[in-house]
Amino acid sequence: MSAINKLSVGIRKFHTTASRLRKYVELTAVRYPLLKRGNFSFLSDRHLGFFQSILSAHQVLTDELNDLSGYNVDWMRSVRGSSRLVLRPKTTEEVAAILQYCNVQNIAICPQGGNTGLVGGSVPVFDEVVLSLELMDEVISVDELSGVTIVQAGCVLEKLETVLHLSNLALPLDLGAKGSCQIGGNVATNAGGIRLLRYGNLHGSVLGLTAVLANGQIMDCLNTNKKDNTGYDLKQLFIGSEGTLGVVTQVALQCQPKPSSVQVGFFGLNSFENVLETLRLSKRNLGEILSSCELIDQSSLECVTKQLELRSPINNFPFYMLLETAGSNAGHDAEKLNSLLEILINNGTIVDGTLAVDSAQAKNLWGLRERISEALACEGYVYKYDVSVPIRQFYQLVDDIRIRLGNLPIRCCGYGHLGDGNLHLNITSHEYNPILLNRIEPFVYDWVGQERGSVSAEHGLGLKKRDYMEYSKSPTAIHWMRRVKKLFDPNNILNPYKIFPEQSSTD
Repeated sequence: MSAINKLSVGIRKFHTTASRLRKYVELTAVRYPLLKRGNFSFLSDRHLGFFQSILSAHQVLTDELNDLSGYNVDWMRSVRGSSRLVLRPKTTEEVAAILQYCNVQNIAICPQGGNTGLVGGSVPVFDEVVLSLELMDEVISVDELSGVTIVQAGCVLEKLETVLHLSNLALPLDLGAKGSCQIGGNVATNAGGIRLLRYGNLHGSVLGLTAVLANGQIMDCLNTNKKDNTGYDLKQLFIGSEGTLGVVTQVALQCQPKPSSVQVGFFGLNSFENVLETLRLSKRNLGEILSSCELIDQSSLECVTKQLELRSPINNFPFYMLLETAGSNAGHDAEKLNSLLEILINNGTIVDGTLAVDSAQAKNLWGLRERISEALACEGYVYKYDVSVPIRQFYQLVDDIRIRLGNLPIRCCGYGHLGDGNLHLNITSHEYNPILLNRIEPFVYDWVGQERGSVSAEHGLGLKKRDYMEYSKSPTAIHWMRRVKKLFDPNNILNPYKIFPEQSSTD
């Protein structure tokens, strides 16, 4: 029996035994019947033989029952591909050899990092070969003087954070999924995180990178200088490109000194007007030490305390805010924060609250915010919307969608990065419900478009949002994005079916 026929038998066996997977994760090709597989080659014994000739045995995974299911399904268990092969290169040169061969053989590739995305961008749609960067996890160098670190794309964010802390440096990125997400995936989706208010997004923190193009050519843009005005800044094209222009294999990051003083407060508020006033005064009074300003609504906190049995330190309120400051002088920082709180309490903006007295309490307070996604997943299927909206309208979308949906969902809640206008709208139901989905979409995107917001704030477009690109980008912008894609990947082998809506014959 050939290797590929053995794979087919394995797939049938997997489909027979994995009843739980079938029940909760429908094949993407079934859930989205209008999607059509591109004219790509089907995997053959000859193809498999080539990959086995350039990679070690543990770098080539073909056992779908024991190895591949985790690569085919997103962490939210909302989409599922049917890849029969996962390749795990260790070097940029191995990535180059894989892509050069796939380009010539017309084999579609799905680059994958930690697979923590929310829009189906990191898993196959059909049978694309998964290119996992998980073995490329080395921290190559850390320069404490300049604050520049060079790291392979597969390095898990939490590992990189630990290494940087040894040199008294802080990552310019912090995510709830830092225990599993990878820096290459963060760059590919231009991840924002909870401290974007302080450090900005990755377009400003990435000094350079190495990427492999679809034809296998290695593009070395691994600059480590703060200033480089030599021609076009090509690295920016790969930040947020979701693996459609090339595969990022190395990243040079500008890191900041690790703050020696961190203050965390958690507060209850009675109205969204109070929320806005707290943000306004926090920016004015805390200035440069304000590192994070997060909003949590009552429904979100109720979910995380109920599902995960976490305890809130204060009583029930319609809204909660988590403020964090980070600086170099504990006394100075505490004085500024206490002065702010005195103003907010005296004018009735904040009703109740608490300040963390040590790092353990600070971690517990952050857990109420960072574990909301985990708690929501306990309720069933989650419809997640990561959007940017004007700060004054930050919560209006949640109110409007609640009225529209009525009793259809289990829960409709909102939380997120208030400081930069990034709202996480979440709706839960016991299982995937197309009727509910049709009530949500395209209403959410219409609403965001009318407010001149963004349909994707920090997780990309992937598969799920590709048809709504036009709500945030002009036809001219989309046209030139397609032209750039065609230039870098003329055969469309890199992460096909993602970002761009299908083109009609008249386009």
